[in-house]
Amino acid sequence: MDDARIRELIVKGDFRAAATDAIRGLGRPILRYLRSLLRDETEAAEAFSQFAESLWTGLPGFRGEASLRTWAYRVAWSAARDLRDQAWRRRGRRLETSEATAIAEEVRSSSVDRIEQERRALDELRSSLSLEEQSLLILRVDQELSWAEIADVLAEKGSAVQPMALAKRYERLKQRLQALAKEQGLIE
Repeated sequence: MDDARIRELIVKGDFRAAATDAIRGLGRPILRYLRSLLRDETEAAEAFSQFAESLWTGLPGFRGEASLRTWAYRVAWSAARDLRDQAWRRRGRRLETSEATAIAEEVRSSSVDRIEQERRALDELRSSLSLEEQSLLILRVDQELSWAEIADVLAEKGSAVQPMALAKRYERLKQRLQALAKEQGLIE
């Protein structure tokens, strides 16, 4: 992804091109994040579609306080959290596909990542974690975000998250996962 090009397009007011480049450039890692987090292909696709729509409509308001990558992960985290929080969610008639959703589907369908047997074992371990713990783990390990970037992604409106507090939570989480992995015979 060419962050400078996307920022230039935003400055020029070409939000359509900026959003298209952002979704195509960040789509695969964001989709991997959502797949890892939600562990359900249908839910990941739904969250990814919502991510793409939110990025598309929210990009004109992007203030550049964080990197575009960090902001995009925050949008994806919100989409996943909102999807899980919607108890009323039932499969019904799908809305007509918009341009952003079409691009999201293009990225999603071109991805050939398939869950392997080892991945399923890890998914079982992850399922014992809260959604926020899972997100912390995925953002740090799978997406290699810095603590500051993760703090930006997980921050709630009006509530900052301290990067060092996340690092400490991560260390405790690793210890807990190691113990669980030993219990399940995944590691010695």
